[in-house]
Amino acid sequence: MVTFEPKADLVGYLQQAREALLWKLDGLSDYDIRRPLVPTGTNLLGLVKHLAGVEAGYFGDTFGRPFGEPMPWMAGDAEPNADMWATESETREQIVELYRRVWAHGDKTIADLPLDAPGRVPWWAPERAEVTLHRILVHVTAETHRHAGHADIVRELIDFSVGVRASHSNLPPVDGEWWGAYRERLEQVARRFSE
Repeated sequence: MVTFEPKADLVGYLQQAREALLWKLDGLSDYDIRRPLVPTGTNLLGLVKHLAGVEAGYFGDTFGRPFGEPMPWMAGDAEPNADMWATESETREQIVELYRRVWAHGDKTIADLPLDAPGRVPWWAPERAEVTLHRILVHVTAETHRHAGHADIVRELIDFSVGVRASHSNLPPVDGEWWGAYRERLEQVARRFSE
């Protein structure tokens, strides 16, 4: 008989997204992990920095368990998008290690509290601010997967390193020539709709 542990399932999916996000930095130069590759400036290291702040807030402040390290980019008076890029003084190692410390803090909150533990998200509208650990765990897991997807596309723009993890891309086993022809075929179909 298969038994299900909802909390463990949720944590497992969250951890998969965390690891996928960090994998996207592997093998890239400091320039490439900081490059803004879309008009809104999305970049790989900025996504990690952003999610460190997200997890610190949701698994910390929401449950009266503050993370304990300053994150001025998350303060209400920070410049817009300060959490979405790394300054010159912030290194890859600093941001990645911060994210790992935030994971540990979040994992402790998750382990210590039941899924129905109450919390309050002070930055949400008052009518939605009262939450449970379950809701926040689902919310953060969804947000982390969303940003891991952003990272997948940004990394693809850099060097076509795509997929769920290094050992499993979740893509068909074809070569670059096949991908080029496939993309061209899609472009031709799309152009028929531009007229």
